[in-house]
Amino acid sequence: MLVPILGGVGWWYFREQQMPDYGPAFREFAYVSNGKSNTVSVIDLRTFEPAKTIAVGIEPTGIAANSKKNEIYVVNTGSNNVSIIDAEKNAVVATIGVQGRPYFIDVSEDGKRAYVANSGSDNVSVLDLEKRSLLGNVRVGSSPGLARVSPDGATVVVSNRSDNTVSLIDAKLLRVRATLPLCQQPEDIAILPDSSKAFVTCSGSSQVASIALETGKAIGKNNGGTGDKVLALLDVGRTPVSLALKPDGGELVVCNFDSDSISFIETGNDEVGSSALIGQHPTHAVVTLDNSRLYASNFGSNSVAVYDIDNGRRIATVAVGSRPDGLALSQDQNYLLVLDTQAGDVTVIQKRAPRKLEPTEYSLLTMIPVGLQPNAIVVKAFRMTAPAKK
Repeated sequence: MLVPILGGVGWWYFREQQMPDYGPAFREFAYVSNGKSNTVSVIDLRTFEPAKTIAVGIEPTGIAANSKKNEIYVVNTGSNNVSIIDAEKNAVVATIGVQGRPYFIDVSEDGKRAYVANSGSDNVSVLDLEKRSLLGNVRVGSSPGLARVSPDGATVVVSNRSDNTVSLIDAKLLRVRATLPLCQQPEDIAILPDSSKAFVTCSGSSQVASIALETGKAIGKNNGGTGDKVLALLDVGRTPVSLALKPDGGELVVCNFDSDSISFIETGNDEVGSSALIGQHPTHAVVTLDNSRLYASNFGSNSVAVYDIDNGRRIATVAVGSRPDGLALSQDQNYLLVLDTQAGDVTVIQKRAPRKLEPTEYSLLTMIPVGLQPNAIVVKAFRMTAPAKK
């Protein structure tokens, strides 16, 4: 009789905390693009269970959420189009054609436009998300990998991998206002919250470029002159592949794939501060909203590193599935979702208050199967606009 009682007490003590109850209209889903399944997996983050599998285009890669409406956008590299998913129905409601070999999509803060760099046709497709249509295509440099729109909506920064340049598109006029020579093989892009600077990783020269942007209020002034210019080329570790900006904009974290490290860049003065070994082949990082913790996926060691930013040290390493890559945090910041690209699943790591019998702050909650070759993940938390079905 004692064993069942002790077992029940143990379950009660070690049980994982439930998600907050935001009411019957609240939804929170994670969306995962599955490149070899031609699907998007939907995970219900209220229960951490698979909710639906949605058929999209061929070879889905990049995925993004609209902050102003309940929609998700999926880039289909193989079919050269974008699927629009209604998050309330979890169904594809429209498909917009773009051009050759798109990989990523970025959505403006007002939720009205999206930008897709087409690596195979050397241009950027501009999408009108209200009309769900193609607004136009803007010619840029060679093999553009990523187009990222500034928070003020005025500038689209495009990294042109094959000709080592960035194109800066005037989002109002839909034309390139500047093309800047850069370092070798520019890839990922981060833009400061005030839209004053962009930072670009250059994986071929182990550098990050700092670029001054002419902000929205200044564009068109000074006789049409531009304030766009390269400010500095900052040396970091080998093969910098991605950037994670602290929400306050003060520091930028660089994942150096072949140095097994992260570098911190002070965005105000363009100086590389500290660097830290983080794990084998880090690919992506994400910073919590309170700017205190950083999580990095270690592609080569099947783990996630937890770095305490305030104390400047790694405080935990959590084993996950095979070849972890993309990361996303739940709305309450207590759950980290890790995309295991080779294993075809999502590992969920829980952050909790340490207790006497369980002193660790982080634990593996569950592993959720998705499709083949998951490429990207995004979280969308929202309230239903239509009445919730009982």
